[in-house]
Amino acid sequence: MKILPILFTVSMVAWFVSEILYKRMLKSGENDKKNKDQSTLNLLWIAIPFSILSAVMVFYLTDFPIANSVWILYAGEIFILIGIILRFIIIRSLGKYFTVDVTIRQDHKIKKEGFYKYLRHPSYAFSLLTSLGLGLYLNNWFSLVLAFIPPFIAFNYRIKVEENALIEQFGEEYLEYRMKTKKLIPFIY
Repeated sequence: MKILPILFTVSMVAWFVSEILYKRMLKSGENDKKNKDQSTLNLLWIAIPFSILSAVMVFYLTDFPIANSVWILYAGEIFILIGIILRFIIIRSLGKYFTVDVTIRQDHKIKKEGFYKYLRHPSYAFSLLTSLGLGLYLNNWFSLVLAFIPPFIAFNYRIKVEENALIEQFGEEYLEYRMKTKKLIPFIY
């Protein structure tokens, strides 16, 4: 059981560092169609740290457990790790088309294979899985709500902005793809 808090701390640091590196390294270039973002990146950089800090703070201030068993800690940590790892894999799979700001590359193409066969926004889905894992790990209903809801709202706004940019760029091709896939949860939403 002593290893779990260490693993949790390491995974939280890895999550934080990876997001900072993504933000620094994966911005749009000079030849890209910019100014589509509508401050969604800034909103995410407010919502996610706020959700993490408030969830942890509420954990220390309240006692409203989700479960009275250690399994919730393991489930939370597994979700955190899966979210971090699969988000990294998805970002790598998009290659040069992944940017942290909503951008259309000059030779942009819609990716429709792999996770994208089922989800239009798997990177956001796995980021949200990490947030859900944090809430479960803290084993507090209030912390769960605070860990998940602010990023969920921010990502939903970003999805709307991003999809408008994709429809503007790809028109019917993107609309057809959107009809065949879900936003964040395969076969559900």
